[in-house]
Amino acid sequence: MSPENLKQLTKKMLELLGAEEVSIVVTTGHRTVVAVITQEKDAERFVGKDGEHLRALNNVMRRLVEKEHNLPERQAGEKSPGFLIDINGHHEAEAEKVRTGARVLAQRVRLFKHDIEMEPMSSYERLVVHELFAEDSEIKTESAGEGKFRHIVLKYAKA
Repeated sequence: MSPENLKQLTKKMLELLGAEEVSIVVTTGHRTVVAVITQEKDAERFVGKDGEHLRALNNVMRRLVEKEHNLPERQAGEKSPGFLIDINGHHEAEAEKVRTGARVLAQRVRLFKHDIEMEPMSSYERLVVHELFAEDSEIKTESAGEGKFRHIVLKYAKA
């Protein structure tokens, strides 16, 4: 999906949900297109407790894109369309917490030269960790587990 199409679809969805005065900026990252939404009114309503509403909005948007582009329904383990909607920086703040925790654990991996399993996390959070260590010569990342128990294993790579 093109960034402009994502912007238009996101704007339409938010308008249908009653959002007013929405500013949408679409950026293209390493593997993901991100629609960053700045909304002054009712932002918390769209984010929800612990990002619950925002995750639901992302799931609905993925389904709409799959349907619009005649993509087969996603099965467990398959990649979803590569975009993410972020409202008032919620996802980016969460991603930074994940990065910080991963850096601390990576220091332990380097120090003790022993693999460490991280807590289960969402596919986006796993992507953040994989990207964080993509160029690191001492730390390799691997996803393990299934479903809601899927997590990252930080492995010491002998240099």
